Amino acid sequence: MQHPTQCWLDQHFLNSLRRWSPESIPLTEPPVSWTLDRMDEAGIARGMLSAWHGPAGPLISNDYVGTVVRAHPDRFVMVASVDLHRPMDATRELRRCVEEYGAAGLRILPWLWDLPPDDRRYYPLYAACCDLDITFCTQIGHTGPLAPSEPGRPIPYLDHVALEFPDLRIVAGHIGVPWTNEAISLATKYPNLYIDTSAYKTTRYPTEIVDYLRGHGRHKVLFGSNHPAWPAPDCLRGLDKLTLDEATRAAFLGENAIRAFNLPH
Repeated sequence: MQHPTQCWLDQHFLNSLRRWSPESIPLTEPPVSWTLDRMDEAGIARGMLSAWHGPAGPLISNDYVGTVVRAHPDRFVMVASVDLHRPMDATRELRRCVEEYGAAGLRILPWLWDLPPDDRRYYPLYAACCDLDITFCTQIGHTGPLAPSEPGRPIPYLDHVALEFPDLRIVAGHIGVPWTNEAISLATKYPNLYIDTSAYKTTRYPTEIVDYLRGHGRHKVLFGSNHPAWPAPDCLRGLDKLTLDEATRAAFLGENAIRAFNLPH
């Protein structure tokens, strides 16, 4: 999830999301209480709050996210973002976010940079994530925003990363449509690779991911909303229709995220 800043809200790539979810994304920056209210409505105890950094600079800065997390440490966990074009500066910034704000992850969106996750510029950051014992978050599948989808193909790009960094915990967001089966094959193949369901309502989960969640993937799939584009209340509506058993439901809604991000219980 992300709490939107005005800079983020002004990005043209959100136009497609506004067509699909016109009432969810505000035009002007809301107070943090607005995001907390959406979480309370859905019964969300904690959210992974992401910074955004693109080629033109920060859209939601690390310090902004860090300040929000410090103000609400019981509700948010920080996920940092960095300048992919300057990998060594990025590793230093990532370390600062971990030390100052307790960041539990790094999130880089391949479509935002038009660089797949096996590009050489990511590799110092993967090593840093392993050294810092934090999780790498990325996006897989087609790109909802107005940007290329090719960097989101799980195979071969994310396959290369998981193979070459077996200790790296990876959370691959947005299910992976239209390559969901590729994503499932990677989550099955690699112990440290997880899938999250952000940007999808439960009523729109592909059959493949539901079957995987009910079966041998019950410990590999995390609930996500992608707030504010798809608020958590909307994403959870219809959860009962998935007919998850009690243990699987608990894993999906919390336990898998705790393990994937190495969070305290």
